[in-house]
Amino acid sequence: MSCLWLRWLGTQVEVLRNYTFALGGDEESLGFAHQDELSRTYGEAGDDPAEQDRSSPNSQTGTDQNVTCPKITTWEAAWNVTNAIQGIFVLGLPYALLQSGYLGLLLLVLAAVLCSYTGKILISCLYEDSEDGSLIRVRSTYEDIANACCVEICPRLGGKIINMAQVVELMMTCILYLVVSSNLVCHSFPFIPLTPVAWSVVTLLTLVPCMLIQDLRVVSRLSLLCSLAQFLITAIVIAYCLTQTHHWSWKRMSLSMDFEKLLVSAGVIIFSYTSQIFLPTLEGSMENRASFPNMLTWTHVLACVFKTAFSVLAFLTWGGDTKEVITDNLPAALRVAVNLCLLAKALLSYPLPFYAAAEILQGCIVTQSMTESGMRNSVMVLRGSLLLLTFFTAICMPHFSLLMGLTGSMTGAAMTFLLPSLFHLQLKITRTNM
Repeated sequence: MSCLWLRWLGTQVEVLRNYTFALGGDEESLGFAHQDELSRTYGEAGDDPAEQDRSSPNSQTGTDQNVTCPKITTWEAAWNVTNAIQGIFVLGLPYALLQSGYLGLLLLVLAAVLCSYTGKILISCLYEDSEDGSLIRVRSTYEDIANACCVEICPRLGGKIINMAQVVELMMTCILYLVVSSNLVCHSFPFIPLTPVAWSVVTLLTLVPCMLIQDLRVVSRLSLLCSLAQFLITAIVIAYCLTQTHHWSWKRMSLSMDFEKLLVSAGVIIFSYTSQIFLPTLEGSMENRASFPNMLTWTHVLACVFKTAFSVLAFLTWGGDTKEVITDNLPAALRVAVNLCLLAKALLSYPLPFYAAAEILQGCIVTQSMTESGMRNSVMVLRGSLLLLTFFTAICMPHFSLLMGLTGSMTGAAMTFLLPSLFHLQLKITRTNM
């Protein structure tokens, strides 16, 4: 997921610069990555409008961006989307299936269909029809779409709402990583006489260096290791499940429904498919933007097949004993090795959403009137506060599935289902009236 996140972060920096609360001229002294460096190193959505063919969906206009960046192929875009919706939270899907029964299988398919559709209509909101009937890309980000829909109320209200939702989702993601890490380290070393809270403090101490990250290159290297760990963990779980076929029984699947458990399961499933906040930047980075709808369809079809198969295999293997994190069901000897690998992935994944949330909030508190030392102090206080916020929240609510379900039901449902549909409808009504 690293390339996808990094491209989105580059766009976030540009958006914040255009707002009145931009960081200002002392970014280099703070050591933050410059926008032109982000564009050169990681790429960013956008081409020179004067050099584009305006009669094609592969053209881009609207939000001017003067940096020519390397484009990605359709296969690379598909890989980014796949990584975004096949992360560590897939390991919570078997437990969601346990809580929801056969309806969980329906939710896995329905969520994939709806997420794919809302992703496409969200991208369509980036374009407007020209006088000759061709499509012109007049917007570049989710924030641009929101601002366009709220322009009559408040020019930047929509973008601020989107940024707020993004920060909440990013922070909840950090909390989930912290909860997983604390649980894993506690279960991996049961012979060490420490309480769960003490293990949480140990985990927090390993994440303190996140406050000092000032360059996306560090984050990108960590994200690459995360992807490798994810594939290894998933392969081990599937391989073990396939060796237990003699224990499988469909009778373990329940037809009964507990509404409260179903709501939690729905949130977990929705959260596992969220990728909408990155799609505008990703689509803008593609060589062939016309292939985006088909790419999104096939990535979600494959994700649906994989998630359904993975959840069913795990549930058939462990039935009612399925844990919140499926790796806890593995045999003791194998569980320690897999949990340590998963722990490494969770800890390496934490800096990316943490850095993204901090970058957004830094734009709100750092002003040009501050001295260099004042800026440094403000940034460190903010990052330290975010780190402690995730820590205390993880301690107060150390339940992986509940947190994941809450996040999916709130920001996940809003950013994935509600807002794309409302924005698309609003822009269609505006075009019709014009």
